[in-house]
Amino acid sequence: MNKIYSTSIRALPTCVLDRSNLYLQTAEIIMLKVRGSRVLRTSIESIISTRHMTLYVKRMRKEYGNLDKVEMSIWECCELLNDVVDESDPDLDEPQIEHLLQTAEAIRKDYPDEDWLHLTGLIHDLGKVLLHPSFGGLPQWAVVGDTYPVGCAFDKSIVHHKYFEENPDYHNPAYNTKYGVYSEGCGLNNVMMSWGHDDYMYLVAKENNTTLPSAALFIIRYHSFYALHRSGSYKQLMNGEDVENLKWLEIFNKYDLYSKSKVRIDVEKVKPYYLSLIEKYFPAKLRW
Repeated sequence: MNKIYSTSIRALPTCVLDRSNLYLQTAEIIMLKVRGSRVLRTSIESIISTRHMTLYVKRMRKEYGNLDKVEMSIWECCELLNDVVDESDPDLDEPQIEHLLQTAEAIRKDYPDEDWLHLTGLIHDLGKVLLHPSFGGLPQWAVVGDTYPVGCAFDKSIVHHKYFEENPDYHNPAYNTKYGVYSEGCGLNNVMMSWGHDDYMYLVAKENNTTLPSAALFIIRYHSFYALHRSGSYKQLMNGEDVENLKWLEIFNKYDLYSKSKVRIDVEKVKPYYLSLIEKYFPAKLRW
């Protein structure tokens, strides 16, 4: 089956094109100069895209937060991801379900009593289904890559930070201060994050009334938030619950990026176990 790649930076909402045409043109000039690694290309494309504009995030959350695209089970979504390739992923070129199960099984081995964490490993990247044509086939920059808060200053610890200077939010006095539109200790659940698969899957799980603990939702939403769990940035926005959940995210991260290997997982062998966890923590069908 053919893999689905989507990279066009032209796939922008009309409202963003109208208000940020100069920014888009600058982005395209930069991208013409970026060659070599597809991981680097996708990473920079994500940074210079409108993905990190507050206006765009609000629009995408409104559009996809309705969860009116399709109804399907968690496992059906896992299988759908076999058609998708994440170009920001530095690991092996293999089906996404392999990465999901490798992550989940590695966690299961080291934390056998934390079944919620096993399931979180399985589902953490399911938001990448946004790349699939049945979900509109969003471009790579709109789905994958590092995530950070919007509505406040872009921290200098963010990779390729210099490219943010072309972002309209960078020069907006309402958004370019340490706290921006937020307040100290407001809680990350009250902070808008750059749009992508993390925030989408968080919305899917939350709005479908999962019984997973808050730490699982924290992992799902912030596992690409490297400025936080690698550099310690944005902690001024965290509350007490965030501090506790961050401990689990730091554990999870050891099993996520660069976790793929050539050791294949016997999907049919482990499938019954994960189906039992899905039944425990999720309804049979979810709105996506």
